Amino acid sequence: MNTNKIKADFPILSRKINDKSLVYLDNAATTQKPKQVIRAISDYYEQHNANVHRGIHKLSEESTGLFEEARKTVVGFMGAKPNELVWVRNTTEAINLVAQSWARQNLKTGDVIIASELEHHSNLIPWQVVAKETGAGLTFVDVTPDGQVDLEHLEMMLEAMKNEVKLVALSALSNTTGAELDVERVVKMVRKYAKNAKILLDGAQWVGRKKTEFDRWGVDFWAFSGHKMYGPMGIGGLVVKREVLEETEPWLTGGGMIEEVELTSATYTPIPERWDAGTPDVAGAVGLARACVYLDGLGMEKVEEHERELTRYAVGRLKEIPEIEMVGPVGEITKYQAPITKQIQNSNNQNFKPNRLGSVAFLYMGVHAHDVAQILDNEGVAVRSGHHCTMPLHTKMGWAATTRASFGVYNTKSDVDRLVEGLEKVNKVFR
Repeated sequence: MNTNKIKADFPILSRKINDKSLVYLDNAATTQKPKQVIRAISDYYEQHNANVHRGIHKLSEESTGLFEEARKTVVGFMGAKPNELVWVRNTTEAINLVAQSWARQNLKTGDVIIASELEHHSNLIPWQVVAKETGAGLTFVDVTPDGQVDLEHLEMMLEAMKNEVKLVALSALSNTTGAELDVERVVKMVRKYAKNAKILLDGAQWVGRKKTEFDRWGVDFWAFSGHKMYGPMGIGGLVVKREVLEETEPWLTGGGMIEEVELTSATYTPIPERWDAGTPDVAGAVGLARACVYLDGLGMEKVEEHERELTRYAVGRLKEIPEIEMVGPVGEITKYQAPITKQIQNSNNQNFKPNRLGSVAFLYMGVHAHDVAQILDNEGVAVRSGHHCTMPLHTKMGWAATTRASFGVYNTKSDVDRLVEGLEKVNKVFR
């Protein structure tokens, strides 16, 4: 990919921090927005702003058209159908929607929810609440020593509790360890052992990095945020199998999702409008759709390849620093020496695949992660420090806090080199 051309699409990347050019490596928290997305939102408010589905004047018709076209674009990007998307603010709200609507309506004492030990708090706390409210059990798949969901353990759990398991909720891509979930293998296992279980995947870290194939995978719920895929904050989606959505009562009710209302009863519109209570974030939907178009223009296969290359390069460079202990899978990498395709060809394992994507987290021995991040910020390098909303994982692994660098389409190997140069300053300050 032409990263120089791509970087020019993102106005904020021209900023200087402490008189140094900005290197933005906090993409797992939120991605920056290209001018195409910014202009789409601005154009909506300048030219088309009106409420949808409620007016026959020109602006309302235009706004409604843009809103419905945005839905088609976003679900197409997700590999789903227009009537399978529910608009939400973010991944957190999407998962809570499943918890408060489907789970509360369908789970009871004796049923089991399976999550994993590496889940983001957004895919953990809602299930804690549901378990308390419904009497369902909540149990967890082990995490391997290198920070991946232990799929062998998952299979053992499914086989042992096949009749009790009603929901499997996992992260498709870990925001802390960068570990990728083998989605197709998970779906196959769940369908084999727990035929009545639903599958929910947290796609927050996945959507801006890899192609999403919702209908082909056969999962039931796919949650994602627009702001992690170069779209605006405050808009996201929950993709749901149509038959599941048809059987589930809406979480929010009110205007915009009804057909007829009497004082003591009401009838709802068909899906997906049934889930659009109140005035929607039309500008956000338009901006998110434009982000999908932008990513499609780059090609998701190229985006994935680019981020794999950066991730592997970063792992290799960081492993050269004696004070650093990597977090998450590092596979066969010992030192970065060749392009990814050559490394794969030279691997003894013909089925070898890169086993992490998008981010690298690490411990700097003897230095707290917040101090590492502060020194890097002084060098114009933006990273994240803390527990990354995966406190149980950090507790299990004995990490007080970790430093995380995460990549986007505009990042380059020179950005990774700037990260390494900044880490050399850490050594000078604390040694």
